[in-house]
Amino acid sequence: MAAVEVHQFAQCITCHAWSADRSMIAFCPNNNEVHIYRLSQEKWEKVHVLQKHDQIVCGIDWSARSNRIVTASHDRNSYVWNQEGSEWVPTLVILRLNRAALCVQWSPKENKFAVGSGAKTVCICYYEQDNNWWVSKLIRKRHDSSVTSVAWHPNNILLATTSTDGKCRVFSTFIKGVDTRDSKAGSVSDSKFGEQIVQLDLSFSWAFGVKWSPSGNTLAYVGHNSMIYFVDDVGPSPLAQNVAFRDLPLRDVLFVSEKMVIGVGFDCNPMVFAADERGIWSFIRFLGERKSTLSGSRYGSQFSEAFGKLYGQSKLGVNNDGIEASRSRGGVHENYIKYVITSQLYY
Repeated sequence: MAAVEVHQFAQCITCHAWSADRSMIAFCPNNNEVHIYRLSQEKWEKVHVLQKHDQIVCGIDWSARSNRIVTASHDRNSYVWNQEGSEWVPTLVILRLNRAALCVQWSPKENKFAVGSGAKTVCICYYEQDNNWWVSKLIRKRHDSSVTSVAWHPNNILLATTSTDGKCRVFSTFIKGVDTRDSKAGSVSDSKFGEQIVQLDLSFSWAFGVKWSPSGNTLAYVGHNSMIYFVDDVGPSPLAQNVAFRDLPLRDVLFVSEKMVIGVGFDCNPMVFAADERGIWSFIRFLGERKSTLSGSRYGSQFSEAFGKLYGQSKLGVNNDGIEASRSRGGVHENYIKYVITSQLYY
């Protein structure tokens, strides 16, 4: 239902984000604006238009606890929007980029956010009270090409990135005065800002979406070669496996549990991957297929829960029987899916 509504809002959606209670959605309709809609009496109504960027907005994230929106754009700028009364007021972010910003995400504690860019650089931004702006520290000279996706570890220190150089990397983002030393984090909290923890050379093509599992024990990312990669024990000796599939490449990935992942991309239909008792990952099915094809499977209950989280069945009126087929595999999307986001909180 949410996907159908967004499709009606605009011809193309470049990025989107949900509010914490999922009553509102912010998205860019392929221009320099951010539109905010509220669900009221089963109808979506436009309540705000955020206008500050000069070029296409390519990244949006809506913080759950502080209710702040951060945006990133091809104009090389980023803004943090705070709601004051009935208005959204932007605060300047000093990115210091000479190429487009491509993606953005709040850290779990919401005291930092990361911006990936076409300048082979990642900006770690934090608030400077004295000047009332957000400043950034840059992770430079680590990527050989554009940074396509960023993902925060639950410990608020580690950051995973993917790049069109085909690699996935994990960095420390510890900033003195912003982060605190945590004995539970072990050596992670002792690492310096920008220190590379691991570089994964599993893909020989562009790498796109990356996510951590809810516990932070597993990392998943996707490549343009129609493969998805799962990495356990991220560090000096990671344990990695990959799953190849016959269909078009994925662009983003989402953990809905420790053992189940949703992937979306050029095939226009979300894909479900799951790990068995031995921890071996495999492709299960397309999300748009009818549930009857999965009856009796050990993944049945997991899938029903995942479907509910992804589509919000209790609030948006989608039932467990899936979505009626509009094409051979039952997809509801008419073009490729760039991002997948849920309002479910793990941290």
